[in-house]
Amino acid sequence: MLTVYPACIYKEESGYSIVFPDLNYLATCGDTLEEALESGIDCLAGYVYSARMEGEELPEASDLQDVDPKEVLREIGSKPGEGYVNMITVDVDSYAKEHFEKPVKKTLTIPSWLNEAAISQNINFSAVLQDALKERLGLHH
Repeated sequence: MLTVYPACIYKEESGYSIVFPDLNYLATCGDTLEEALESGIDCLAGYVYSARMEGEELPEASDLQDVDPKEVLREIGSKPGEGYVNMITVDVDSYAKEHFEKPVKKTLTIPSWLNEAAISQNINFSAVLQDALKERLGLHH
């Protein structure tokens, strides 16, 4: 399912900035327009993914014609400038699988007696480590 939010895109002295006014003025940038748009997609996906993980409700996306890029600059206290509004879309589930949930191999060391005891109990080492890290970091989902 696609997530779609309007984004204000501004040409800066050295690159481009993107601001999502509906998402607490979430912002990102890039050296080129293409890099800024890629960063905008990543930023949007990360914000929505994190909100879902925390059980936060996302605000309704504004209609494209209801967003004024000059007003957004005033709201964030930035100097006046020119910009335009475009919708940025991302399939958050697909993006998360590729970028946020991709497994990372870790090497760790435990005492041999503990290893043998865990193996004899058919313990899934990866699952135990993930659960312990989530608990330690206060991440529950």
